[in-house]
Amino acid sequence: MNELSVTVLGLGAMGGALARTFLEHGHTTTVWNRSPAKAAPLVALGARHAGTVADAMAASDLVVLCLTGHDAVMEVLAAGGAAAAGRTVVDFSTGTPDEARETAATAGEHGAAHLGAVIQASPADLGTPGATLIYSGPARVFADCRPALEPLGTTHHAGGDPGQAGLYDLALLGLWYDTTFAYLNSLALAGGGGGVPPETFAPFAAKQMGYVVAAAEETAREVRDRAYPRGPASLTEHAPVLEHLVRLRASAKLGTAQLEELLTFVERRIADGRGEEGFTGIVEELAR
Repeated sequence: MNELSVTVLGLGAMGGALARTFLEHGHTTTVWNRSPAKAAPLVALGARHAGTVADAMAASDLVVLCLTGHDAVMEVLAAGGAAAAGRTVVDFSTGTPDEARETAATAGEHGAAHLGAVIQASPADLGTPGATLIYSGPARVFADCRPALEPLGTTHHAGGDPGQAGLYDLALLGLWYDTTFAYLNSLALAGGGGGVPPETFAPFAAKQMGYVVAAAEETAREVRDRAYPRGPASLTEHAPVLEHLVRLRASAKLGTAQLEELLTFVERRIADGRGEEGFTGIVEELAR
């Protein structure tokens, strides 16, 4: 299926970039948007404009959704109806894992295959190796569509659950928020009211965060194996450091709730006789 025709429904910044990339790689591409004017630049590049959702779906083998949210996805699937039969729907719309599963079920009711999909990139990076695209759904469906999807960027299949791609997306966004928030807290603390320019702290922060990045795969294996070697420090050694941090942040009038929760987890592990384990063991406290 190297010559798949493609329809893109939803022509915002990312949807437009998807359509342009498909066109650049020689796919017959049909486009639709609630505001038809957004299709004009793509038509000028060779895309076909469909007047209705049903016509757009009927035009192609691969139907790509890039809409504003789950409600819009369900409306479009309802509007397409039987025209989706025999097609593969690839849904890049933002939503939750459960919403992706509902989309997959609804697509199936209309006779269509489905892949959940997320893009970890800006529209400008789409079509380059710097764009990460994660898909989930039946492996056979992904394999059939892969030749058309690979030019969009670095491509990964996360498994058969249609919600898995969305779960990865939200977990990665959560990682970004948590990391950036921690960095901002560190900048505020390191400034200490002494007039030290924050950029002088940045190289030290980058090196510290680099340790986390370097250990990412090993940490994942420890979580998988439920084995938590001591590493650079035991939980018993981490506890007083966390106590100092809580007091210092409190004196600087910075938030301490997250650190206090972490200290509680560490103290609980120590009380359970796990004080000589490494920090990764905290993962077992998260689901308590």
